[in-house]
Amino acid sequence: MDKLDVSTYFKDIQQRIVFGLEELDGFGEFETDTWKRDGGGGGITRIIQDGAIFEKGGVNFSEVEGAAPPELMKTLEFDSHDAAQVSFYATGVSIVMHPINPMVPIIHMNVRYFELRKIQDAKQVVIANWFGGGIDLTPHYLCKDDAALFHAALKNACDTHDSSYYPKFKDWADNYFYIKHRNETRGIGGVFFDRLSPTDDQSFLDLFSFVKSIGECFLPTYSRIVQRKKELPYTDVETKWQNIRRGRYVEFNLVYDRGTTFGLQTNGRTESILMSLPKNASWFYDFTPDVGSEEENTVNSLQKGIDWITHQSS
Repeated sequence: MDKLDVSTYFKDIQQRIVFGLEELDGFGEFETDTWKRDGGGGGITRIIQDGAIFEKGGVNFSEVEGAAPPELMKTLEFDSHDAAQVSFYATGVSIVMHPINPMVPIIHMNVRYFELRKIQDAKQVVIANWFGGGIDLTPHYLCKDDAALFHAALKNACDTHDSSYYPKFKDWADNYFYIKHRNETRGIGGVFFDRLSPTDDQSFLDLFSFVKSIGECFLPTYSRIVQRKKELPYTDVETKWQNIRRGRYVEFNLVYDRGTTFGLQTNGRTESILMSLPKNASWFYDFTPDVGSEEENTVNSLQKGIDWITHQSS
C-alpha cells in the first residue's frame, strides 16, 4: 500500500458521494471542474448549486505536490530541514454541504494523506507521513435525535478500529471546531484527527482502513438526517437565523480552518479552497435570540464536552 492506493480510493469515494448526493437532492447536478496546480498536481472540484435540497455544496478531490514552501515547513514545525531540498505530497477529499431548508444541518468532512520527502543520496526519501481528517455537523436548529444518530455512527466507525479513538477524537473535534472569538463551538462537533503516522503498533494499512471507515460513514449518516428534515416547514424567520449561523461558519473557515490555510500556503486553487463558503450569509450587528426561543436553545448548546449520544454534559 502507498500513496497511489490512497489517492485512488479518494477519487472513488468522491464519485460515489457525488452520485449519492445527487440522488438525495433529486434535482440538482454536480458540475465538474478539473484543474491543474502550477507547482505540481491538481484536482477535481465537484460543485452543486441551487438544487432542490442543497443551495450550495462541494465534493472536492485534490492531489498536489511540489517544493515545500517555507511557511508550510514552519507551520508543520519542520524548520530544521532545508526547505530547498524538501518536497510535499498531499491528497484528500473535502466536502461541505449547505442546505436550503434551515432545519437541515450543514455537514463537513475531510479525509487526507500527507508526505514530506527529502533528497538523500540523489533519491527522494519520505521523512514524514500521516493521515488526518474530520467530520462535523453544524445544525442551524439543534435536534438531539440527529445529534445522537450522527455521533453514534461515528463512534461505531471508530470503535471498529480502536475503542480509544472516539472519545479522543471527539474531544479533539470539540477543541478544533471552536470559534474562540465567539466562545462557541461551530456546531455539535464530530471527530477530528491529524498527524496519524504509521508506527510499530499501527501500520499504514491500519490507519488507512480507519480513514476509509470515516469516509464511508458520511453518505448513509447524512442521508438519514436529510430525509428526516427536508420536508419540514420554515419561514423567513428561520432563514434569517440560518444566514446568521452561516456567517459564523464563514468566520471559522477563514480564521481557523487548517485546510484553508494549507491551500493558500501551497498556492492552491482559490475557488476550490473557498468552495466551503455558503452562497448566502448574514451578519446582523449584536443579534441576540429571543429568550426561550429555539434559536437561543441552539446557541446555548454550542459547548464543548457534551455527550451527544446520551445528551449529558461532562
